[in-house]
Amino acid sequence: MLNNDVLRSLRYLLDVSDGKLEEFCLLADYPVEPGLLSACLLHEEEPGYRPCNDVLLAHVLEGLVFYKRGKDDSRPRLPVEKRLSNNLILKKLRVAFELRDDDIQVILQLADLPMTKTELSALFRAPGHKHFRECGDQILRNFLRGLTLRERG
Repeated sequence: MLNNDVLRSLRYLLDVSDGKLEEFCLLADYPVEPGLLSACLLHEEEPGYRPCNDVLLAHVLEGLVFYKRGKDDSRPRLPVEKRLSNNLILKKLRVAFELRDDDIQVILQLADLPMTKTELSALFRAPGHKHFRECGDQILRNFLRGLTLRERG
């Protein structure tokens, strides 16, 4: 799934302005050039479109976590990922929205993509683990759709 698609889905899910997405980046100590996020929210065929790189999306997600859960300055900050995978995006959203396994199962059920706890836990394992499963575009797309249905009711 393209980072731009994830960014558009997040903006719709949260029902926020482009400026609010820029605020998320600032919360993650990552100032963005004016208009960049607006350009990333455009579709490829639209004039002014710019691709959203992994670093930008990672900072938006990090800022979303801080926006939803608060920022704990007493704990050392982990470096923001330079390469994102669907699994990492799913993990960041899980943290931001404080979701447990059963919450994620309900969200996926809303999107007509039921998963067992075992299938789900495989998505959150370390990539080297023998039971690790790569999160495909369909799973992430359906998760975002289900989360939108849950959040926007």
